[in-house]
Amino acid sequence: MISGLALGAVALARPSLALGQAAPAPAAPPAPPTFTLPPLGYPYEALEPHIDTATMRIHHSAHHNAFIGNLNTLAGPWDGLKTTPIETILADLNAVPEAQRAAVRNNLGGHWNHTFFWNVMTPGGAKQPSAELRSAIEGSLGSTVDLVTKLNAAAMTRFGSGWAWLVVDKDKKLAIVATPYQDTPLELGAQAVLGVDVWEHAYYLKHQNRRADYLANWWKVVNWDKANENFKKAMA
Repeated sequence: MISGLALGAVALARPSLALGQAAPAPAAPPAPPTFTLPPLGYPYEALEPHIDTATMRIHHSAHHNAFIGNLNTLAGPWDGLKTTPIETILADLNAVPEAQRAAVRNNLGGHWNHTFFWNVMTPGGAKQPSAELRSAIEGSLGSTVDLVTKLNAAAMTRFGSGWAWLVVDKDKKLAIVATPYQDTPLELGAQAVLGVDVWEHAYYLKHQNRRADYLANWWKVVNWDKANENFKKAMA
């Protein structure tokens, strides 16, 4: 028979054995998201009075951010979103599995389009087309005035939601194109130089249904320095 004293000694010994065991390894931190919302590079109010603060805040933190959340969800069933450059995917959407293709077109396209859009705007606008870009505009479109007229026409006649673009096409010529929804010029084999969002959420708070007023204000914040950079890259 084991005495009460002996039982007590066994009970006291057990905690010391537990204390001697190695502590379990801490759980690994969660993997960082594949996609994150890029910063604007300027405050939401920086484009006033041409593009209002409320529109910029909602457009960036809600609309663009929704694409980011959807893409991180899509990256689960399709690893290609984690490993393939964005431009490569958008230039060849037929390579995306059919089950994910429409969602990738809409959400990755929306992410790319909006990131591009933020970058071709700047407070107060920026300078003018470079000599090289101006020469290309004159050679393909007539003049910078004609560029504004033709891009505005593409934006105004884009039925419903979409984008209007100044692009370098497959033949290394400047052209004006419009795309529906969140489709990108990359699908056309073109490289964007300028792009303007004509979804109603881009202008409705300030301009309601007056898309032409929005476009007139947008030209006042165009970042020509970035456009020059985009053109140089596209022509390389």
